[in-house]
Amino acid sequence: MIKYKTFVLLAGYETNTYLVWDTESLEAVLIDPAAPNENLVNEINSMGLKLTRIINTHGHGDHIGGNEFFLKAFNVPICIHKDDANMLGNPQLNLSFFMNMNIGSPEAKEAFEDKAAFQLGDNTIKVFHTPGHTKGGIIIYAEPYLFTGDTLFLNDIGRTDLPGGDFKALIKSIKEKIFILPQDTIVLPGHGAASTIKHELTSNPYT
Repeated sequence: MIKYKTFVLLAGYETNTYLVWDTESLEAVLIDPAAPNENLVNEINSMGLKLTRIINTHGHGDHIGGNEFFLKAFNVPICIHKDDANMLGNPQLNLSFFMNMNIGSPEAKEAFEDKAAFQLGDNTIKVFHTPGHTKGGIIIYAEPYLFTGDTLFLNDIGRTDLPGGDFKALIKSIKEKIFILPQDTIVLPGHGAASTIKHELTSNPYT
């Protein structure tokens, strides 16, 4: 069984960092570690979880600020879509320069392609490329949960006015990669409250 827990490590941006694990094997991944946090390290260890990956849904500074810290704590690969990989170490490309954070993340050891997959115990976790917010945005499907990064929010969509943004591409990503999933899928976005695909199909003004 897959479980998850949400942490807000970068309060100014209200970025959701997700700890996701398999209850049988205790294998886990950390999605979008926004900032260093010793309490989260302690929680992972106290739960007996075996962290296997740090995953960035895209390369913006408010989603990668904890990469180096958690890499040092757990020595597991950083993973991101290949089209956003060059953003990690460049504060101007990842926009952290403009956030007064100047984040230079270590490079990714695993560059995802569309329809990539990996295991958490007996669970197959699927990765889909959803360009639009950035060129290399991804969503992570760990049934029944869908971690959407900044692609889809409760009653909203990701910004497309930043470098690499493309409104038409984002809407295409949502319709072709997200709305085809079961309607009871729980949507867990990069910022804000959870939703469901059914709700977004009927209530999201952009789609």
